[in-house]
Amino acid sequence: MKNKKLETATVGGGCFWCVEAVFQEVEGVEQVVSGYSGGNAPGKPTYREVCSGLTGHAEVVQITYDANTISYEDLLIIFMTSHDPTTLNQQGADIGTQYRSVIYYHNDEQKEIAGMVLAKIASYYESPIVTEISPLGQFYEAEEHHQNYYRSNKSQGYCSAVITPKLSKLRQMHADKLKKTKV
Repeated sequence: MKNKKLETATVGGGCFWCVEAVFQEVEGVEQVVSGYSGGNAPGKPTYREVCSGLTGHAEVVQITYDANTISYEDLLIIFMTSHDPTTLNQQGADIGTQYRSVIYYHNDEQKEIAGMVLAKIASYYESPIVTEISPLGQFYEAEEHHQNYYRSNKSQGYCSAVITPKLSKLRQMHADKLKKTKV
């Protein structure tokens, strides 16, 4: 059995409940934590403050993954194909800067890979990609009731209407990258 090489990625692509649910199904992903990053307000923001759009934070997930199982590049390709990276500050009915498409890199290698992935997939979209690539500042973990949201609320309306179809698309596009057993 090979040793794990745990690394961290931080991305935002609309509501963090959606992004969290996607990455919880990916092989090699050890943990997904919903939170906030990229803002300019002092102190730890609350969900209500972030939703106001006044703090500048984006809803993001921080992913701990085994780089010996899945690469950062593959994580980003899954990310970029699981949301619409061409809509500025919007994913579906979720509108506001807190829903922006963003990759927060942790080091220069991640920054380089992020730029490469965006360039590689740009031709698959009719509109220009507007995904922001920025250095990770402070990451704030979201409130407990936002963690594992889809797993705890599958029958809730938003989950059924928005997240379940995203997971179906994920399973079609990236079946070879998914966990073999459902958690």
